[in-house]
Amino acid sequence: MAQPTGIHARRAALRLLDAVFRRGETLDVAFGAATKDVRKFEDKALARAIASEVLRWMVDLDVLIDSATKKPLPADAKARTVLRMMLAQWLRLDTPPHAVIATCLPLLAGGPRRLAHGVFSTLTKRDIALPEAPTLPADVAERWGDRSAAIAQGLAEPPPLDLTLKDPSQTEVWKAKLAADSLMPGHLRLARGENIEKLPGFAEGEWWVQDIAASLPARLLGEGEGRHVLDLCAAPGGKSLQLAAQGWQVTSLDISKRRLDLLRANFKRVGLKASPLRADALTWEPKHRFDAILLDAPCTATGTARRHPDVLHRIGARQIEEMAELQAALLERASGWLKPGGVLVYATCSLEREEGEARLAHSKLDLVPVSQDELPEGIAPGADGTLRTDPGMMAENGGIDGFFIARLAFRG
Repeated sequence: MAQPTGIHARRAALRLLDAVFRRGETLDVAFGAATKDVRKFEDKALARAIASEVLRWMVDLDVLIDSATKKPLPADAKARTVLRMMLAQWLRLDTPPHAVIATCLPLLAGGPRRLAHGVFSTLTKRDIALPEAPTLPADVAERWGDRSAAIAQGLAEPPPLDLTLKDPSQTEVWKAKLAADSLMPGHLRLARGENIEKLPGFAEGEWWVQDIAASLPARLLGEGEGRHVLDLCAAPGGKSLQLAAQGWQVTSLDISKRRLDLLRANFKRVGLKASPLRADALTWEPKHRFDAILLDAPCTATGTARRHPDVLHRIGARQIEEMAELQAALLERASGWLKPGGVLVYATCSLEREEGEARLAHSKLDLVPVSQDELPEGIAPGADGTLRTDPGMMAENGGIDGFFIARLAFRG
Protein backbone atom coordinates (compact mmCIF):
# COMPACT_ATOMS: atom_id res chain seq x y z
CA MET A 1 0.00 0.00 0.00
CA ALA A 2 1.40 3.38 -1.06
CA GLN A 3 2.22 5.80 1.71
CA PRO A 4 0.48 9.20 1.64
CA THR A 5 2.43 12.09 0.16
CA GLY A 6 4.22 14.02 2.88
CA ILE A 7 4.59 11.21 5.40
CA HIS A 8 8.41 11.23 5.08
CA ALA A 9 8.53 14.83 6.32
CA ARG A 10 6.27 13.95 9.28
CA ARG A 11 8.34 10.90 10.16
CA ALA A 12 11.46 13.08 10.07
CA ALA A 13 9.76 15.63 12.35
CA LEU A 14 8.96 12.84 14.81
CA ARG A 15 12.61 11.75 14.77
CA LEU A 16 13.70 15.32 15.45
CA LEU A 17 11.40 15.61 18.45
CA ASP A 18 12.50 12.23 19.75
CA ALA A 19 16.14 13.34 19.55
CA VAL A 20 15.35 16.47 21.58
CA PHE A 21 13.14 14.80 24.20
CA ARG A 22 14.98 11.50 24.71
CA ARG A 23 18.60 12.34 23.95
CA GLY A 24 18.76 16.06 24.69
CA GLU A 25 20.11 16.83 21.21
CA THR A 26 19.73 20.17 19.50
CA LEU A 27 17.61 20.43 16.38
CA ASP A 28 20.75 21.29 14.40
CA VAL A 29 22.65 18.21 15.60
CA ALA A 30 19.69 15.89 15.03
CA PHE A 31 18.65 17.29 11.66
CA GLY A 32 21.00 15.34 9.38
CA ALA A 33 20.15 11.89 10.71
CA ALA A 34 16.45 12.65 11.13
CA THR A 35 16.04 13.79 7.50
CA LYS A 36 18.44 11.37 5.82
CA ASP A 37 15.68 9.67 3.78
CA VAL A 38 13.93 12.94 2.85
CA ARG A 39 15.02 14.03 -0.61
CA LYS A 40 13.32 17.37 -1.28
CA PHE A 41 14.58 20.62 0.26
CA GLU A 42 10.95 21.65 0.87
CA ASP A 43 10.18 18.44 2.79
CA LYS A 44 13.28 18.83 4.95
CA ALA A 45 12.22 22.39 5.71
CA LEU A 46 8.70 21.19 6.56
CA ALA A 47 10.04 18.59 9.00
CA ARG A 48 12.07 21.30 10.74
CA ALA A 49 9.08 23.65 10.80
CA ILE A 50 6.76 21.05 12.35
CA ALA A 51 9.26 20.13 15.05
CA SER A 52 10.04 23.78 15.77
CA GLU A 53 6.40 24.77 16.14
CA VAL A 54 5.78 21.86 18.50
CA LEU A 55 8.69 22.97 20.67
CA ARG A 56 7.70 26.64 20.48
CA TRP A 57 4.08 26.05 21.55
CA MET A 58 4.34 22.77 23.47
CA VAL A 59 2.90 23.98 26.79
CA ASP A 60 -0.19 25.34 25.03
CA LEU A 61 -0.56 22.29 22.76
CA ASP A 62 -0.47 20.01 25.80
CA VAL A 63 -3.25 22.02 27.47
CA LEU A 64 -5.44 21.43 24.41
CA ILE A 65 -4.62 17.72 24.29
CA ASP A 66 -5.38 17.26 27.98
CA SER A 67 -8.73 19.03 27.55
CA ALA A 68 -9.86 16.29 25.17
CA THR A 69 -8.72 13.18 27.06
CA LYS A 70 -10.34 11.54 30.10
CA LYS A 71 -6.94 10.56 31.47
CA PRO A 72 -3.77 12.54 30.66
CA LEU A 73 -1.37 10.84 28.28
CA PRO A 74 2.14 10.31 29.67
CA ALA A 75 4.45 13.23 28.85
CA ASP A 76 6.76 10.96 26.83
CA ALA A 77 4.02 8.95 25.08
CA LYS A 78 4.41 8.72 21.32
CA ALA A 79 0.71 9.46 20.91
CA ARG A 80 1.14 12.78 22.73
CA THR A 81 4.06 13.74 20.50
CA VAL A 82 2.13 12.88 17.36
CA LEU A 83 -0.89 14.85 18.61
CA ARG A 84 1.37 17.84 19.25
CA MET A 85 2.55 17.56 15.65
CA MET A 86 -1.02 17.31 14.37
CA LEU A 87 -2.15 20.39 16.27
CA ALA A 88 0.95 22.38 15.34
CA GLN A 89 0.32 21.74 11.65
CA TRP A 90 -3.34 22.66 11.88
CA LEU A 91 -3.05 25.71 14.16
CA ARG A 92 0.36 27.07 13.12
CA LEU A 93 1.11 25.84 9.60
CA ASP A 94 -2.46 26.02 8.25
CA THR A 95 -2.50 22.39 7.13
CA PRO A 96 -6.07 21.16 6.49
CA PRO A 97 -7.25 18.62 9.11
CA HIS A 98 -7.78 15.87 6.52
CA ALA A 99 -4.15 16.21 5.39
CA VAL A 100 -2.94 16.19 8.99
CA ILE A 101 -4.84 12.96 9.68
CA ALA A 102 -3.65 11.27 6.47
CA THR A 103 0.04 12.02 7.10
CA CYS A 104 0.30 11.69 10.88
CA LEU A 105 -1.88 8.76 11.93
CA PRO A 106 0.34 6.29 10.02
CA LEU A 107 3.11 7.26 12.46
CA LEU A 108 1.11 5.39 15.11
CA ALA A 109 0.79 2.15 13.16
CA GLY A 110 0.31 -0.63 15.68
CA GLY A 111 -0.41 1.95 18.37
CA PRO A 112 -3.29 4.13 19.62
CA ARG A 113 -4.32 5.55 16.24
CA ARG A 114 -8.00 5.57 17.21
CA LEU A 115 -7.24 7.59 20.35
CA ALA A 116 -5.18 10.17 18.46
CA HIS A 117 -7.80 10.42 15.72
CA GLY A 118 -10.52 10.91 18.30
CA VAL A 119 -8.68 13.60 20.26
CA PHE A 120 -7.74 15.53 17.13
CA SER A 121 -11.24 15.30 15.67
CA THR A 122 -12.75 16.50 18.95
CA LEU A 123 -10.47 19.54 19.01
CA THR A 124 -11.10 20.45 15.36
CA LYS A 125 -14.83 20.69 16.16
CA ARG A 126 -14.21 23.21 18.93
CA ASP A 127 -13.62 26.93 18.58
CA ILE A 128 -9.99 26.79 19.77
CA ALA A 129 -6.95 28.94 19.18
CA LEU A 130 -3.48 29.31 20.58
CA PRO A 131 -2.68 32.44 22.63
CA GLU A 132 -0.93 35.43 21.06
CA ALA A 133 2.37 34.36 22.63
CA PRO A 134 3.54 30.89 23.62
CA THR A 135 3.40 29.93 27.28
CA LEU A 136 6.91 29.31 28.56
CA PRO A 137 7.72 26.17 30.56
CA ALA A 138 7.41 26.98 34.27
CA ASP A 139 11.13 26.68 35.04
CA VAL A 140 12.05 28.91 32.10
CA ALA A 141 9.55 31.60 33.12
CA GLU A 142 10.90 31.51 36.66
CA ARG A 143 14.51 31.99 35.45
CA TRP A 144 13.67 34.88 33.14
CA GLY A 145 11.47 36.57 35.75
CA ASP A 146 9.85 39.86 34.83
CA ARG A 147 11.30 39.66 31.28
CA SER A 148 9.35 36.48 30.54
CA ALA A 149 6.19 38.00 29.07
CA ALA A 150 8.07 40.25 26.65
CA ILE A 151 10.46 37.48 25.63
CA ALA A 152 7.54 35.11 25.00
CA GLN A 153 6.02 37.68 22.64
CA GLY A 154 9.28 37.61 20.69
CA LEU A 155 9.14 33.82 20.39
CA ALA A 156 5.69 33.68 18.79
CA GLU A 157 7.07 33.61 15.25
CA PRO A 158 10.25 32.14 13.77
CA PRO A 159 12.72 34.91 12.90
CA PRO A 160 13.45 36.52 9.53
CA LEU A 161 16.74 35.98 7.73
CA ASP A 162 19.57 38.36 8.65
CA LEU A 163 22.67 38.88 6.51
CA THR A 164 25.93 40.68 7.24
CA LEU A 165 27.58 42.38 4.27
CA LYS A 166 31.30 42.12 3.58
CA ASP A 167 31.28 45.77 2.52
CA PRO A 168 28.90 47.91 4.65
CA SER A 169 29.26 50.80 2.16
CA GLN A 170 27.20 48.69 -0.28
CA THR A 171 24.21 48.38 2.05
CA GLU A 172 21.82 50.39 -0.13
CA VAL A 173 22.94 48.51 -3.27
CA TRP A 174 22.27 45.08 -1.76
CA LYS A 175 19.13 46.28 -0.03
CA ALA A 176 17.71 47.01 -3.50
CA LYS A 177 19.06 43.82 -5.13
CA LEU A 178 17.58 41.56 -2.46
CA ALA A 179 14.45 43.63 -1.73
CA ALA A 180 15.58 43.63 1.89
CA ASP A 181 15.23 45.85 4.93
CA SER A 182 18.22 47.16 6.85
CA LEU A 183 18.46 48.03 10.54
CA MET A 184 22.02 49.43 10.41
CA PRO A 185 24.88 49.73 7.88
CA GLY A 186 26.18 46.32 6.85
CA HIS A 187 22.96 44.54 7.80
CA LEU A 188 20.12 43.17 5.65
CA ARG A 189 16.88 41.49 6.71
CA LEU A 190 14.83 39.23 4.41
CA ALA A 191 11.69 37.17 4.87
CA ARG A 192 12.39 33.66 6.17
CA GLY A 193 12.13 30.63 3.94
CA GLU A 194 14.68 31.67 1.32
CA ASN A 195 17.02 29.09 -0.17
CA ILE A 196 20.20 30.86 0.90
CA GLU A 197 22.56 29.40 -1.68
CA LYS A 198 20.34 30.60 -4.54
CA LEU A 199 20.23 34.24 -3.41
CA PRO A 200 22.21 36.83 -5.40
CA GLY A 201 25.59 37.50 -3.81
CA PHE A 202 26.00 34.16 -2.05
CA ALA A 203 28.31 32.52 -4.58
CA GLU A 204 30.25 35.77 -4.95
CA GLY A 205 30.82 35.97 -1.19
CA GLU A 206 29.19 39.36 -0.74
CA TRP A 207 27.48 38.40 2.56
CA TRP A 208 26.94 35.69 5.14
CA VAL A 209 24.01 34.68 7.36
CA GLN A 210 24.18 36.19 10.85
CA ASP A 211 21.51 37.45 13.24
CA ILE A 212 21.92 41.16 13.84
CA ALA A 213 22.48 40.56 17.56
CA ALA A 214 25.31 38.13 16.75
CA SER A 215 26.95 40.84 14.63
CA LEU A 216 27.19 43.35 17.50
CA PRO A 217 30.18 41.89 19.43
CA ALA A 218 32.57 42.23 16.48
CA ARG A 219 31.17 45.65 15.59
CA LEU A 220 32.10 46.86 19.08
CA LEU A 221 35.80 46.24 18.34
CA GLY A 222 35.71 48.75 15.48
CA GLU A 223 38.22 49.02 12.65
CA GLY A 224 41.31 46.84 12.91
CA GLU A 225 43.76 48.91 10.83
CA GLY A 226 46.03 45.87 10.56
CA ARG A 227 46.16 45.11 14.27
CA HIS A 228 45.98 41.56 15.65
CA VAL A 229 42.77 40.08 17.05
CA LEU A 230 42.07 36.65 18.51
CA ASP A 231 38.62 35.20 17.88
CA LEU A 232 38.18 32.53 20.55
CA CYS A 233 35.69 29.71 19.92
CA ALA A 234 35.53 31.15 16.41
CA ALA A 235 33.89 28.52 14.20
CA PRO A 236 31.87 28.49 12.00
CA GLY A 237 33.30 31.95 11.48
CA GLY A 238 30.71 34.72 11.19
CA LYS A 239 32.48 36.98 13.66
CA SER A 240 35.92 36.17 12.22
CA LEU A 241 34.60 37.22 8.81
CA GLN A 242 33.39 40.50 10.30
CA LEU A 243 36.72 41.17 11.94
CA ALA A 244 38.65 40.43 8.74
CA ALA A 245 36.30 42.71 6.80
CA GLN A 246 36.93 45.42 9.45
CA GLY A 247 40.66 45.28 8.72
CA TRP A 248 41.92 43.08 11.57
CA GLN A 249 44.56 40.37 11.24
CA VAL A 250 42.50 37.50 12.60
CA THR A 251 43.58 34.37 14.46
CA SER A 252 40.52 32.10 14.60
CA LEU A 253 40.83 29.48 17.34
CA ASP A 254 38.44 26.58 17.82
CA ILE A 255 38.70 23.07 19.25
CA SER A 256 36.54 21.40 16.57
CA LYS A 257 38.13 20.26 13.29
CA ARG A 258 34.73 19.95 11.61
CA ARG A 259 33.73 23.49 12.60
CA LEU A 260 37.09 24.89 11.53
CA ASP A 261 36.58 23.25 8.14
CA LEU A 262 33.33 25.20 7.89
CA LEU A 263 35.18 28.38 8.84
CA ARG A 264 37.76 27.78 6.11
CA ALA A 265 35.00 27.16 3.56
CA ASN A 266 33.25 30.37 4.58
CA PHE A 267 36.45 32.40 4.27
CA LYS A 268 37.15 30.89 0.84
CA ARG A 269 33.65 31.78 -0.39
CA VAL A 270 33.81 35.34 0.94
CA GLY A 271 37.41 35.97 -0.20
CA LEU A 272 38.84 37.13 3.12
CA LYS A 273 41.86 35.89 5.08
CA ALA A 274 42.34 34.57 8.60
CA SER A 275 44.68 32.21 10.42
CA PRO A 276 42.61 29.23 11.62
CA LEU A 277 44.05 27.40 14.61
CA ARG A 278 42.79 24.19 16.15
CA ALA A 279 43.43 24.19 19.89
CA ASP A 280 41.75 23.95 23.29
CA ALA A 281 41.58 27.48 24.70
CA LEU A 282 41.79 26.07 28.23
CA THR A 283 45.30 24.70 27.63
CA TRP A 284 46.62 26.69 24.64
CA GLU A 285 49.27 29.36 25.21
CA PRO A 286 49.73 32.12 22.61
CA LYS A 287 53.18 33.10 21.36
CA HIS A 288 52.33 36.81 21.56
CA ARG A 289 49.71 39.08 23.05
CA PHE A 290 46.83 40.56 21.09
CA ASP A 291 45.49 44.05 20.48
CA ALA A 292 41.96 42.68 20.86
CA ILE A 293 40.15 39.48 21.73
CA LEU A 294 36.61 38.45 20.91
CA LEU A 295 35.34 35.80 23.30
CA ASP A 296 31.92 34.66 22.13
CA ALA A 297 31.89 31.97 24.78
CA PRO A 298 30.21 28.56 24.58
CA CYS A 299 26.86 28.88 26.31
CA THR A 300 23.38 27.40 26.66
CA ALA A 301 22.23 29.49 23.65
CA THR A 302 18.85 30.25 25.25
CA GLY A 303 18.97 33.60 23.47
CA THR A 304 18.45 31.80 20.15
CA ALA A 305 15.07 30.36 21.16
CA ARG A 306 13.35 32.11 18.23
CA ARG A 307 15.06 29.79 15.75
CA HIS A 308 16.07 27.01 18.19
CA PRO A 309 13.03 26.47 20.43
CA ASP A 310 14.54 23.18 21.63
CA VAL A 311 16.46 25.26 24.21
CA LEU A 312 13.17 25.86 26.02
CA HIS A 313 13.04 22.15 26.87
CA ARG A 314 16.69 21.00 26.96
CA ILE A 315 18.29 23.60 29.19
CA GLY A 316 18.12 23.64 32.98
CA ALA A 317 20.14 24.58 36.05
CA ARG A 318 22.79 21.89 35.48
CA GLN A 319 23.64 23.01 31.94
CA ILE A 320 23.69 26.67 32.98
CA GLU A 321 26.08 25.96 35.86
CA GLU A 322 28.40 23.91 33.63
CA MET A 323 28.53 26.64 30.99
CA ALA A 324 29.10 29.38 33.58
CA GLU A 325 32.12 27.53 34.95
CA LEU A 326 33.59 27.14 31.45
CA GLN A 327 32.95 30.81 30.65
CA ALA A 328 34.67 31.92 33.86
CA ALA A 329 37.76 29.84 33.00
CA LEU A 330 37.90 31.14 29.41
CA LEU A 331 37.47 34.76 30.46
CA GLU A 332 40.22 34.49 33.05
CA ARG A 333 42.69 32.95 30.58
CA ALA A 334 41.84 35.31 27.73
CA SER A 335 42.25 38.35 29.98
CA GLY A 336 45.95 37.54 30.28
CA TRP A 337 46.53 37.51 26.53
CA LEU A 338 45.89 41.22 25.91
CA LYS A 339 48.52 43.86 25.26
CA PRO A 340 48.38 46.90 27.57
CA GLY A 341 45.52 48.99 26.26
CA GLY A 342 44.01 45.95 24.55
CA VAL A 343 40.27 45.39 24.39
CA LEU A 344 38.27 42.19 25.00
CA VAL A 345 34.64 41.78 24.04
CA TYR A 346 32.88 39.08 26.06
CA ALA A 347 29.59 37.78 24.65
CA THR A 348 27.14 34.94 25.09
CA CYS A 349 23.93 34.23 23.18
CA SER A 350 22.22 33.42 26.48
CA LEU A 351 19.36 34.96 28.44
CA GLU A 352 20.74 33.63 31.74
CA ARG A 353 22.33 36.16 34.11
CA GLU A 354 24.74 33.46 35.30
CA GLU A 355 26.25 33.46 31.80
CA GLY A 356 26.30 37.24 31.44
CA GLU A 357 26.30 39.82 34.21
CA ALA A 358 27.55 37.36 36.82
CA ARG A 359 30.64 36.58 34.77
CA LEU A 360 31.94 40.14 35.13
CA ALA A 361 31.88 40.14 38.94
CA HIS A 362 35.44 38.79 39.21
CA SER A 363 36.94 40.23 36.02
CA LYS A 364 40.25 42.05 36.41
CA LEU A 365 39.56 44.13 33.31
CA ASP A 366 37.95 47.57 33.18
CA LEU A 367 34.56 48.05 31.56
CA VAL A 368 34.46 50.21 28.41
CA PRO A 369 30.81 51.31 28.13
CA VAL A 370 28.87 50.61 24.94
CA SER A 371 27.38 53.81 23.48
CA GLN A 372 24.03 54.28 21.80
CA ASP A 373 25.54 55.37 18.49
CA GLU A 374 27.18 51.93 18.12
CA LEU A 375 23.82 50.15 18.15
CA PRO A 376 20.78 49.82 15.88
CA GLU A 377 17.74 51.94 16.61
CA GLY A 378 15.55 50.27 19.23
CA ILE A 379 18.45 48.77 21.20
CA ALA A 380 20.02 50.67 24.09
CA PRO A 381 22.95 49.84 26.39
CA GLY A 382 22.32 49.25 30.06
CA ALA A 383 23.00 51.88 32.70
CA ASP A 384 26.25 50.08 33.54
CA GLY A 385 27.51 50.23 29.94
CA THR A 386 26.97 46.56 29.12
CA LEU A 387 24.47 45.40 26.51
CA ARG A 388 21.68 42.87 26.88
CA THR A 389 19.30 42.05 24.06
CA ASP A 390 16.37 39.67 24.16
CA PRO A 391 13.77 38.35 21.68
CA GLY A 392 11.14 40.79 23.02
CA MET A 393 13.06 43.76 21.59
CA MET A 394 12.53 45.28 18.14
CA ALA A 395 9.45 43.09 17.69
CA GLU A 396 7.95 45.57 15.20
CA ASN A 397 11.00 45.04 12.97
CA GLY A 398 11.19 41.25 13.22
CA GLY A 399 12.95 40.88 16.57
CA ILE A 400 16.47 40.05 17.65
CA ASP A 401 18.27 37.19 19.38
CA GLY A 402 19.17 37.37 23.06
CA PHE A 403 22.79 38.31 23.85
CA PHE A 404 24.86 39.63 26.71
CA ILE A 405 27.84 41.73 25.57
CA ALA A 406 30.49 43.55 27.60
CA ARG A 407 33.52 45.45 26.29
CA LEU A 408 36.52 45.32 28.60
CA ALA A 409 40.02 46.82 28.52
CA PHE A 410 43.40 45.87 29.98
CA ARG A 411 44.94 49.13 31.17
CA GLY A 412 48.33 47.55 31.81
